[in-house]
Amino acid sequence: MKKFILLSLAVVAFFGILNAKTLAKFLPSAEEQKTTVQTVDWSAVQIDRVEVYKSKRLLQVLDDGKVIKTYKMRLGFAPIGHKTTEGDGKTPEGKYVLDWRNPNSQFYKSLHISYPNADDLAQAKSRGVSAGGDVMIHGSAKNLGGSEGQALYGYMPKSDWTWGCVAVSNQDMDELWKYVKNGTVIEIFP
Repeated sequence: MKKFILLSLAVVAFFGILNAKTLAKFLPSAEEQKTTVQTVDWSAVQIDRVEVYKSKRLLQVLDDGKVIKTYKMRLGFAPIGHKTTEGDGKTPEGKYVLDWRNPNSQFYKSLHISYPNADDLAQAKSRGVSAGGDVMIHGSAKNLGGSEGQALYGYMPKSDWTWGCVAVSNQDMDELWKYVKNGTVIEIFP
């Protein structure tokens, strides 16, 4: 009986550690959750450009060349390199336009990035593949309402997870939604 109890305790302890390690892969570390509060007088600026720095996992909004605010973000599940093929998990690189928005996005709200452009389409056609499309800046999860919804509002997954989109927290998406207008240039850097 004593051996059974010890074995049972060992199994419970093992799976407890395993679950904690598994969970840690998906949740941001305490350091990643720290944010610098950036106070912006939005009435004094007009966002005319968005820049995405893939290697730094940062999205910046600019007014006349001046960085107004910086947001943390996540990318496609295979982020290195330019998107060339539908389903490749890459986020495109280059200059595009935020040309329309979806208030009922699968991921909270979304701003459409005008990928693929003519060059992207020509490259894909020459290889006989689809370039893909529907690349967006979007939130991280649908808000559920109540305390669960509040918990998701500022949530940002720890790792890259989209199919090529740029994901921000729902809280940041609300700000981008309000202050970034259709027709704004977006440039995505490696």
